[in-house]
Amino acid sequence: MMHAKTWKLAALVALLVGLAAAIRLLPVSEWLSGFLEYLRGLEFWGPALLAVVYVVATVLMVPGLILTLTAGYLFGVALGTCVASVGSVLGATLAFLIGRYAARDFVEGLAKRNPRFAAIDSAVARQGWKIVLLTRLSPAFPFNALNYLYGATPVSLRDYFFASWIGMLPATVLYVYLGAATGNLTDLLTGKVEGGAARQALLVVGLIATVAVTVFVTRIAKRALSEVAPSAAEPVVEA
Repeated sequence: MMHAKTWKLAALVALLVGLAAAIRLLPVSEWLSGFLEYLRGLEFWGPALLAVVYVVATVLMVPGLILTLTAGYLFGVALGTCVASVGSVLGATLAFLIGRYAARDFVEGLAKRNPRFAAIDSAVARQGWKIVLLTRLSPAFPFNALNYLYGATPVSLRDYFFASWIGMLPATVLYVYLGAATGNLTDLLTGKVEGGAARQALLVVGLIATVAVTVFVTRIAKRALSEVAPSAAEPVVEA
C-alpha cells in the first residue's frame, strides 16, 4: 500500500509534468502577455482587479510571488507595492477570519499535529502580536498556512492585521522592486528607456539596497524569534 507521502509526491510530480506540458503545448506566454496588457490598459481598475485577484489567491493558498512581481512589472514600485500589500493583507485577514469562525475545529486539528505550529500557538498566547510580526518577517514560515492557523490562536484581529501588514512589507517591496526592475531593464535593453547607463546603474543600486535591507531585517527577526519562542523557530523534523 502506497504511503501518504508517496501519494503526495506522485501528485506533485504529475501536477508539475502537466503544467510543463500545458506551457509547452499551449500559447500560455501569449495569454499571459495579453492579460498583463489588459490589466495595464484598465487604468484605475487594473490595480484594483489585481488586488482582488491577490485576495482570492491568498484565500485559496496560491503562492503570491508571481502576483507581487506582476504588480511591480505593471505599475512600478510605489503603486505596485500598494496593490500587492493591500491584496496580501486583505487576503490574509479573510483567511484568518475563515480559520477562526468557519473552519476552527479543522484548523485546530491541523495545528495540534504540527509541533512548530503548536509552539507558535503557545508563543502567541504569551507574546501576541510580536510573534505574528516576527513570523511574517521570516521567510521560514509558510505564509498561506499561517493565515488560517493564526485564526485558531488567541491573537486579536486588530493585532493580527497590523502585525501581518508591517511584517510582510519588506518582502513585498523587494519582490515588487524585482518586478519593476525586470520591466525597466527589458525596456532598457530594447532601447525604449531614456537615460541608458545612469538609469541602469540606479536600478542595480536600488535592487542591491532593497535586497540588503530585506536580508538584514529577516536575520534580526529570526534571531528575535529564537529568543522569545525557541521551539517555534526550530525546523519541524518529520518522522
